[in-house]
Amino acid sequence: MRFPRISRALQWGALLATSAWLAGCVTAPTKDYSAYRAAKPASILVLPPVNDAPEVQASASVLSQATLPLAEAGYYVMPVTLVSETFRQNGLEIAGDIHEVPTPKLKEIFGADAALYIRVTKYGTTYQVIQSATVVSVEARLVDLRTGEQLWDGRASASNQEGGNNSGGGLIGMLVTALVNQIINSATDAAHPMAGVATNRMLAVGTPNGLLYGPRSPQYGKN
Repeated sequence: MRFPRISRALQWGALLATSAWLAGCVTAPTKDYSAYRAAKPASILVLPPVNDAPEVQASASVLSQATLPLAEAGYYVMPVTLVSETFRQNGLEIAGDIHEVPTPKLKEIFGADAALYIRVTKYGTTYQVIQSATVVSVEARLVDLRTGEQLWDGRASASNQEGGNNSGGGLIGMLVTALVNQIINSATDAAHPMAGVATNRMLAVGTPNGLLYGPRSPQYGKN
C-alpha cells in the first residue's frame, strides 16, 4: 500500500534534480554590443570619477589607473592633465558637476568619440570583528558623445582579503592583528593598489561582458 507514496517521492525527487540541472545550465545574459560596434569609438574621454566613498583620495586614485587599460585595449585616451585643466578653466572642478555636462558640449570641447563615466562606490579599509578588509568597488558607463547613447557598462570590486587570511594567535591575536592592519592600511592608503585591481578588472577586454578592443589593437574587430 506504500508503493504509490514511494513512487510519488521518486517523481518529486527526479523533478527537483532536473530543475537543479536546468538551472545550472542557464547562462548569464550577455550584453548587447550592437550600438557599441556601430559607434566604433576610437578615442575616449575619461571623466573624473564621482566618489561615493568617504575617502577624499578615491577619485584621484581610480582616475590615475583608468587610462592605461584603455590605452592597452587599443583606444586613444585624452590626456588626464589636459582634461582636468580644461575643466578647471571653465569653472568645473567637482566630478558630479562634470558628469552633468551635456555630451554635445563634451564633444565640442574635446573632440573624443566617447566618454567614460566612472563612479567609486567603495574605497578604504574597514574593521570587521576579527579582520580588517581593504575594499574598492567601481562602476562605469561608456557613452557615445555623438549621440548620447550608452554603449557599455561594467562594475568590479577588489579586496585584500580575496585569498583568505588565516592567522594564528587565537581570537585575541586576530583582533589585535586586524586593528593594527587597519591603522597601517588607513595611514598608507592600502586601497590604492586595490583600486588598480578593481579598475583593471572593470575595463578588461576580451572577457565576457567586457570592453571591446579599440582600433589601435591588433585584436580590433575580433571580439
